[in-house]
Amino acid sequence: MILDLLHTDTYRSIMRRHLYEVVAYLLENDQDFAVAADVDAMRFDPPLPRSITQHFDEVALFVLVGYTFQSAWLDEEHLYFEAGFGKEDIAAEVTLPLLAIRQIFVGEYPVAINVASPAPFRSPEYRPARRSMEALLRNPENRRFLDATQNPDETQP
Repeated sequence: MILDLLHTDTYRSIMRRHLYEVVAYLLENDQDFAVAADVDAMRFDPPLPRSITQHFDEVALFVLVGYTFQSAWLDEEHLYFEAGFGKEDIAAEVTLPLLAIRQIFVGEYPVAINVASPAPFRSPEYRPARRSMEALLRNPENRRFLDATQNPDETQP
């Protein structure tokens, strides 16, 4: 299947180099830009409070202009920049894996699109727990918690 090619280490390596070159080009030419990226792959230093992160969607758009643009730098694997978050403008350095970038925009124009996954592709049999209850109940010892909530009178001493 054609999509299998997009989930290989070789393709991820090509996309990582491409994203690196696009970002490096924009930084070298003092061109403001925006990135739409997977929030789960990002790190914030210092960590942001829950009151801010609870409002994040799966993909966040970061516009690198002004101080945020000036603070940006790049290595072979990551884009780094400082940004302010929330009404309080809490400062944090963002560490963004290049493969977590879904799109790069200059103005309203998408100049790079990434369909490679930031992590190695998992087989179709892999299915993460969709709900925390599923994860909890994978351990048979935890079933007693469910039983206690369904039959509270039986667990009373």
